[in-house]
Amino acid sequence: MISVIYALLFYIATLLLVVGLAVKIYQYAKTPAPLKIPTMPAPLTKTGVGFRLFREVAFFESLFKSNKWIWLFGYIFHLALLLVLLRHIRYFQSDVWWWVALIQPIGIYAGFAMFLALSALLLRRIIIARIRYISSPSDYLMLLLLLGIAASGLAMKFVSHTDIIAVKSYMLGLLSFQIGDLPTHPALLIHLGAVALLMIIFPISKLLHGVGIFFSPTRNQVDNSREKRHIAPWAKKLEEGEDR
Repeated sequence: MISVIYALLFYIATLLLVVGLAVKIYQYAKTPAPLKIPTMPAPLTKTGVGFRLFREVAFFESLFKSNKWIWLFGYIFHLALLLVLLRHIRYFQSDVWWWVALIQPIGIYAGFAMFLALSALLLRRIIIARIRYISSPSDYLMLLLLLGIAASGLAMKFVSHTDIIAVKSYMLGLLSFQIGDLPTHPALLIHLGAVALLMIIFPISKLLHGVGIFFSPTRNQVDNSREKRHIAPWAKKLEEGEDR
């Protein structure tokens, strides 16, 4: 029964994640940007905009300029999360790619880095008055959910081991719509449940900033307001209608 419940949970979570992301991306793409509002200093060419977005995504450039401590903990968390996700690819492959096998030891220690960075970010919201003032309950819940995922994952590795061979067999079965036997290890069930919950709420949470950055007019616009008039498509249609 537990195997069936978790299988249905992950199928639903995956569907909601994919559809939710598609809907949000469509909304972002269709949202008009009637004004030129790039954050200065802004690039003068589309190539420059591309490099700017790359620096934002890869190095969190604006956050680095704003606050070094937040940048440090945020960057550690995101880098550790990436390594952990790459490490988990092995659960969905019969023949594990060589580089996935290579990063397995690194991914384990990345889990510790992820937990410590999230703990620092949570303490920041609790201790610093001005950050606590602007923090909503969802901000704390997101951090606690991520901490729960990290803690339960580390618990399976260093506190109470679970049968990872059975877990991999179960995950491979889900890919071909075959429900196998999922180990009823408490830490595993908590871990998978938290991951599924994160997948469900991701498209409607602040965590979507990883996608939204590409549609932010303060980052994706060229600073050419003097050389070229900027007019949103919907405003252009209104203007053409008035001329007629």
